[in-house]
Amino acid sequence: MSVLDVRGLTRSFGPVRALDGVDLSIADGEVLAVLGPSGCGKTTLLRTIAGFMPGDTGEVILDNRPVLVDGRSRVATRHRNVGYVPQEGALFPHLDVAANITFGLDRPERRRADIGELLELLDLDPSLARRSPHELSGGQQQRVAVARALARKPSLLLLDEPFSSLDASLREATGRAVVRAVRATGAAALLVTHDQNEALSLADVVAVMSAGRVVQVGAPLEVYARPATPFVASFVGSGSVLPATITDGVADSVIGRFPVSGQAAGDVDLFVRPEQVRLDEAGEVEATVAGFDFYGHDACLHLSVGDHHEVLCRVRGDRVPGEGQRVRISVDGAATVFERAT
Repeated sequence: MSVLDVRGLTRSFGPVRALDGVDLSIADGEVLAVLGPSGCGKTTLLRTIAGFMPGDTGEVILDNRPVLVDGRSRVATRHRNVGYVPQEGALFPHLDVAANITFGLDRPERRRADIGELLELLDLDPSLARRSPHELSGGQQQRVAVARALARKPSLLLLDEPFSSLDASLREATGRAVVRAVRATGAAALLVTHDQNEALSLADVVAVMSAGRVVQVGAPLEVYARPATPFVASFVGSGSVLPATITDGVADSVIGRFPVSGQAAGDVDLFVRPEQVRLDEAGEVEATVAGFDFYGHDACLHLSVGDHHEVLCRVRGDRVPGEGQRVRISVDGAATVFERAT
């Protein structure tokens, strides 16, 4: 059963179409990440679902109850049974952690709220309950903000890039803790992010947005391995785009021949991920190492193939060939084919 259904939602700001016919659904207990670049409409979508702003047209249905119809709100934000966590947690500096978590709850709800359990759920020590926000790290503050949202026992938690201000290691740990807590409560979650790694590692389903539209929805592996458009391919991770020609169901390119189905004969663009390309002494394709990006645990080689076509190849950090070195490569798996960009 769906906890959220968004149907044909539109929203414009002057000439800018922030939401352009968005359709989206979240199942009970599901974590869905809305992934896209800045300005694509992610936050507008989240704020419209929350009830902070109206739409122009379309519907939002929460728990089988229409809360927005024809772009107009039918149910106030406080009655929508959603929790909301903004980018900067927004804790009250004059209240301790416990008071922040129970803020906004009525007296019976405050009595029932188990502050210690909520903190433990988010991998925080219950002793933090009496501390002030300024005594907490950035990651701890964000977890307290999530605890406050979960204290209302929402059916849907809305997360507006809540980890973007944290450094990399803290961001990963906080993200994992928040998703575990959400799953433990049985709530569903909508996570807005521009971080591809965050979306792919934390969500059950990824919805990619571009220019106000949802351009692909699917499991993380599906979106990464089988991108529906060139934009999805390039935004959700890196890759190489190479010219190819299809003849008799085979795409011929500088890195080899690939069988394709459902594609008419003619010129196309071929897309492969860096991890599909491997150094192979027996490989049929010769390349030159033009440079590399070193990340420690691995590296991404920039290879020059044929008539100066760039091919990306991921290798172990201790297996990086020198710049200018000649290597041979082969490609594993299928390539994705798109219509030739004009």
